[in-house]
Amino acid sequence: MLDYDEEAGAYDASRGGEARAEAAADAVLGLIPDRPGRLLDLACGTGIVTRRLAAARPALQVTGADRAPGMARRAAARLPGAITLADSRRLPFPDATFDAVTTVWLLHLIADTAEVRATVAECARVLRPGGVYVTTVDKAAAHDVGSDIDAVLAPRPRRPAPDACEHVTAYAAVNGLLPAGQSVFAGLGQGRSPRSTIADLRRGWFTALRPGDPRAEEFAERLATLPDQDRRRPDPHFALRAFRKPTAG
Repeated sequence: MLDYDEEAGAYDASRGGEARAEAAADAVLGLIPDRPGRLLDLACGTGIVTRRLAAARPALQVTGADRAPGMARRAAARLPGAITLADSRRLPFPDATFDAVTTVWLLHLIADTAEVRATVAECARVLRPGGVYVTTVDKAAAHDVGSDIDAVLAPRPRRPAPDACEHVTAYAAVNGLLPAGQSVFAGLGQGRSPRSTIADLRRGWFTALRPGDPRAEEFAERLATLPDQDRRRPDPHFALRAFRKPTAG
């Protein structure tokens, strides 16, 4: 996994910036009832999406939480007094605290299935009856857009997707959460070019190909033969799923 304290300074610019944040926030808000309450944006990162959630819904009291201090500091600069350090597996909030909980681009980072289950369980625990949990699913698959880059990378080793939709839906069900909607949004500015993909390979962004792995260099050499080395291929489209906590009776 990347060191998100080190990544904090360049994180937004390397991942679509404000355009992507706007698309993500709009899609999330489309799955959350527009009424007063409290929202937890878990794994809020730099707060670039969190700030938009708060601005769009003034009646919502928005709290952001992240485990990486570097990320939390940047988020706190955007939303002073609204950001806390927290581990998604052990949230520092009482039961039934929030009317909505979001985990955008979190579950795919958790390699251990038991920890993914624990995170979903914690989100369900702090959710009030009638509340909604919204999460991204199948993130890695979103980057396969049918391009020539994808054709080159097709044989690469892959780890099982910890955020596979069917698994997340099952974990939600175990914790009493029922499917409540879905949406898709564009990862604006995140289309890959051959040159940027080579750099990502060498940085270890492809988790089953660590930096220095000879196989990574083999893929890099193949990518270097593609035309238009700096032309970005189509943007990925990320999937969201919503789950509702039933009210009593």
